[in-house]
Amino acid sequence: MAAVERMQAHIEAHLTEPITLQSLARAAGYSPWHAARLFRDLLGRPPFDYIRARRLSLAAERLRNGGERIADVAFDFVFDSHEGFTRAFARQFGLPPGEFVRTGRALRPFLPPQARNAYRMQQKGEPAMNEEKGADIVFVQAVERPARKMLLKRGRSATEYFEYCEEVGCDVWEVLTGIPDALHEPVGAWLPAGLRPEGTSEYVQGVEVPMAYAGPIPEGFELMDLPPCTLLVFQGPPFEDEKFGEAIGALWNVMERYKPEQYGYRWADEDGPRIQLEPLGYRGYIEARPVRP
Repeated sequence: MAAVERMQAHIEAHLTEPITLQSLARAAGYSPWHAARLFRDLLGRPPFDYIRARRLSLAAERLRNGGERIADVAFDFVFDSHEGFTRAFARQFGLPPGEFVRTGRALRPFLPPQARNAYRMQQKGEPAMNEEKGADIVFVQAVERPARKMLLKRGRSATEYFEYCEEVGCDVWEVLTGIPDALHEPVGAWLPAGLRPEGTSEYVQGVEVPMAYAGPIPEGFELMDLPPCTLLVFQGPPFEDEKFGEAIGALWNVMERYKPEQYGYRWADEDGPRIQLEPLGYRGYIEARPVRP
């Protein structure tokens, strides 16, 4: 929550200047991917959608006051062109800025939600704001995983990424990427009850290694045996990197509706972790869930 509040403060202070994912990450104290994921998870929209909505709302206020050219206001709020500003303005408010200036119609501005209030909503089980539905077609395949180990760091009570980062910190992923002999890339994982000692979190981050792994175990990490299992792997379409939050949400919607029985499987969450890979736009978002025939 505090990290998202810092990002919001950075945005408000720099709305008329270029804002990058790297600058948001520095404000949050996390890696760029982690910072953007935190922002989207808590406030319900990716940071650059949020930034655009705030800029357009303030631009509309400037235009309402009169006396300024639309192009000047557009460039002041870091839009590359008059045309790009006009399209974005019309999408958000339902009319182009020229018509807004002529008619003086009332508009509903985008007001920044408070991270603290959003966090309380989530604790009550209420959905994040502006949650979008729908998804493109995704690629699904069954993959066999042999017996192996996972090198992981547990939290205390985290059930999802945001809570995990608050409990554990922001450097776990960087440690995992340096593990020798890893079988695959690092993952975020939801552990079934049988793999969670009492007093430890459902959500963890880790990397799979061979059963015979004898490499280093960083401080605070541990090795856990994973039994053989079948994973149903879902891979969404490629996406623009800054829109990874939308790609994750879209794939989750597909997985919620998916019926593995139609293809000779059933969900078997007790067999192993449900895992998510780092969302990289060129390959699409990837997540996997255990199944049995």
